Amino acid sequence: MQSILVCQPNHLTVDWAQRVVNKHNFNAVVSKVDIVLVDIGTTTRIRVKVEHNKPDKLPKDWFVKLPSLDWKARLITALPRLLHTEVRFYNEVLRPVSVIIPNVLAAQSQFGKGATLVLPDLTGDEFILGTPGDDLTVAQAGLVVEQLARFHAHFGREENLSKSYQWLAGPVRRLEDVLGSALAVPLMKRGLRKAGDLVPVSLHAQAIHYARNRKKAMQFLTDAPQTLVHHDCHPGNLYWYQSKPGILDWQMVRFGEGISDIAYFLATSLTIENRRRSEIDLIEIYAQSLKDNGMLNLDAKVLLKRYRAHLIYAFEAMLVTLAIGDMMDLESNYELIRRTVAAVQDLDAFNAIRL
Repeated sequence: MQSILVCQPNHLTVDWAQRVVNKHNFNAVVSKVDIVLVDIGTTTRIRVKVEHNKPDKLPKDWFVKLPSLDWKARLITALPRLLHTEVRFYNEVLRPVSVIIPNVLAAQSQFGKGATLVLPDLTGDEFILGTPGDDLTVAQAGLVVEQLARFHAHFGREENLSKSYQWLAGPVRRLEDVLGSALAVPLMKRGLRKAGDLVPVSLHAQAIHYARNRKKAMQFLTDAPQTLVHHDCHPGNLYWYQSKPGILDWQMVRFGEGISDIAYFLATSLTIENRRRSEIDLIEIYAQSLKDNGMLNLDAKVLLKRYRAHLIYAFEAMLVTLAIGDMMDLESNYELIRRTVAAVQDLDAFNAIRL
């Protein structure tokens, strides 16, 4: 198998692009590669234009993800091997699932040598890429909730889920959990300090108490029927094609409780007013979609209680993002903190979890 692994944007040469197109057996010949944009965050994201002679078979505009060139982001993402997880998701998990995602052009990872993911670039006129601070309409949110429900139901019905995707609960994921708990208090304190007035002082003690007891909190939040969850479904990880949503960025995919994705998504994707007005209706849409896809034993009261508890992770994730820095546009990060703080307060989320 020809390797497509690269480490730097300047490694995206004609020879490299030829190895990518060779995987598709269209006899395409690459003549030129131009780097259009390099964006460095949790990963290095590169837009390239690839000239070849089979435009009817393969796109010419590509989106390439490599490990981050930013040392802070690389430190956070390297040990849990987040990009490796996304590559493996595209290679091993994606095909049987009725969820809209881009067609992968090539995906490869190798321990010690990095990971490379190549997707079509979704910046054409027919696509709309989301940004983290977007305000979704309630109708748009309903479409995403229905997709998440189909995804959760598909894997929630699988009898040997943990055996089929054992790598999602392997040593790397356990290391991520250990690091998350070990760093929870300093990152929470730093996030609260940097957030300033965005987080009311009345929440500080509860947030620090949660961080000190994060391991116990995670045990409570995972003590439920398991499925696969995206675990990072905010507006910036969505795209829209013909008014239908697609879901991007599967680096954080893992075993979890489906309602956790709904809590994270609604807390980050809707204005505070729209969430307050519509979250119960959207949770009911989620429950009905699960039933329509074969998940029958649902208790609406339990679902709502678990929803409340999982809001804490959305709150934590946005403060940790701020604490680390340079992982999200700052104004978007502030807005998502405002939204998640309001959700945690409105539903008294800290008292929905046993610590």
